[in-house]
Amino acid sequence: MTKSIRRPQVCVLGSADPGSAAYELAGEAGALLAKLGITLVSGCGSPATRVAAEQAIDAGGLVVSIVPPDQMPPADWPATVVIPCGMGDARNLLMALAGDACIVIGGRAGTISEVCLAWLHKRPLLPLVGCGGWSNELPSNPPDERQNSPILAWRSIAELESQLRGLGLAQAHA
Repeated sequence: MTKSIRRPQVCVLGSADPGSAAYELAGEAGALLAKLGITLVSGCGSPATRVAAEQAIDAGGLVVSIVPPDQMPPADWPATVVIPCGMGDARNLLMALAGDACIVIGGRAGTISEVCLAWLHKRPLLPLVGCGGWSNELPSNPPDERQNSPILAWRSIAELESQLRGLGLAQAHA
């Protein structure tokens, strides 16, 4: 049996305002990904995705940030690896493809674009529900009728951990 070298990767997509329940859960989700040995992939551009990245780093995790411009972000950008793609909004396809699954928190038009692309490419979607925002509606309103991938809702960090483990994404030692 070949030992896996690549760590599982999960994209964190969406937006939520600081002080909201969704924002707090985004930070906890980032720390959980680090604890489970999962690399967090994000643009780190919204408050929710940024706090997830910061908490993952604080917990000793790896964070890959794919940013839209062609320039490196400031030195305090919350990522261990930064990929400036120079593709603007077309970067959403890279985000959709870069994860073994995608956590969706709240969200606006960019998030919807990323989710639809992830759906088309059969990536499991893990929307936060119960905190409002667009992700709240995803389980009952999938992108289309094809059932391309599972939509695994979560309301708490314990539920998110259970969903990630069910997908086989948690490292064995975590």
